[in-house]
Amino acid sequence: MLKLTSAAGTEGCHGTEAVLVEQCATTLAGVKPASLFRYQGADKRQPREAAARWAKELAPYGITIRVLKYCPQTGACLIYLYRAGWLRSEPSTRAFLAGQGYGADQSCQELLRQLSRRLCLEREFPHEIGVFLGYPLEDVVGFIRNRGRNYTCCGYWKAYGDPEAAQKRFDQYRRCTAACCEQFRKGTAITQLIAA
Repeated sequence: MLKLTSAAGTEGCHGTEAVLVEQCATTLAGVKPASLFRYQGADKRQPREAAARWAKELAPYGITIRVLKYCPQTGACLIYLYRAGWLRSEPSTRAFLAGQGYGADQSCQELLRQLSRRLCLEREFPHEIGVFLGYPLEDVVGFIRNRGRNYTCCGYWKAYGDPEAAQKRFDQYRRCTAACCEQFRKGTAITQLIAA
């Protein structure tokens, strides 16, 4: 089994674990509750094997990994990494998800199963996914209502509220990702990048 070690001795931020750091630094560092990325390996088995390995090794740190979508033709996976217990049952979020067809009393795992089904089976992309990534609810609702237009600021997502606040958050995410990638390149193990 490969351990979540650093990329010391390699040029740049390359390799399977480097992809995880680059795509999920903000979640690993505790700045953002969840991350989602597409991963396609050298062969069809590699993405699922990597996700299973990451899930096992990160679970003791309160981080859960789930494959939300798998393409059998290419082997590509849509991998969701999140901090266990972050999806709170806030009434506004629950009401929004209920309005999108999710059960009002579903557990986090049930919500993720339904999101996975929607990603795999529905023609339209489920834009409520922003809630699952920790985006502000007003931005998720704004995106759906405006069909992706009329946003006030664009960065990691399209914001529909205060553009200065959104830009500060985007800048924080960029700084966090750059710092984690740099630490990883210098030899820091992924598990040492995880915030308590």
